[in-house]
Amino acid sequence: MLNLLTCISLIPQLTVLAANPKANTSLANQISPVDQRAADEYRQLGLSYRKQERFDDAIAALQQSVRLDPQNIDGRIILGWTQHLAKKHEAAATSLWEAIYRSPTSLQAFNAIGIVYLVRGDLPQSVVLHSWAALLKTDNEIAHYNLSLAYQRLKKYDLAIAYAQKASKLEPSNPHPLVALAIAQWTSGDQSGAKKTFRDAISVDVRYRSSDFLSFLNEAGFSNEQIQIAKQVLASL
Repeated sequence: MLNLLTCISLIPQLTVLAANPKANTSLANQISPVDQRAADEYRQLGLSYRKQERFDDAIAALQQSVRLDPQNIDGRIILGWTQHLAKKHEAAATSLWEAIYRSPTSLQAFNAIGIVYLVRGDLPQSVVLHSWAALLKTDNEIAHYNLSLAYQRLKKYDLAIAYAQKASKLEPSNPHPLVALAIAQWTSGDQSGAKKTFRDAISVDVRYRSSDFLSFLNEAGFSNEQIQIAKQVLASL
């Protein structure tokens, strides 16, 4: 498991690799058209299995796709995210780091691996990874949103509020950053602000009036404790 210092130490290396992405590729890794077609077919099969929530079958198909086409970054990211959905967090992190090694400026890979670390509770690592993703693309709503969730759990409420505000401005039609902002305000002691923000979330999506619906926030990166805080805010309206 990577610790915070390890993650930080990777950033200069990633900067060097990003400046010379060809250093990570080799002509020896070129594949034949036949293998390319087979890899594409396995990838589509894996996505089909994933849609059916047949995660073991999906992972097996996607692993075969990666073996056939190891330099396909999207294939590795799809595999890593599928492993994450299957709650195989260590395997997901490994797949995504392999994608990042080959493409150190892949925003999709950094967004995904930051979420993997967030969901499994490795908050400092998630902060480092999402911070790098925000540097790669300053208007990266996903990074700002997940930084808010991580900082709220780390009890850094000012930072949690700031990142949630940024995320909500970047994607005003998405209620998730507003709920993240509301729980950060609530835990910082600003209950009136939290209530107003939660009403804003409801105005974006009326389903957030339902306490039962809030249970699905775990699919958006919220921890169980954060979901309970969101339910507290809703109950106070």
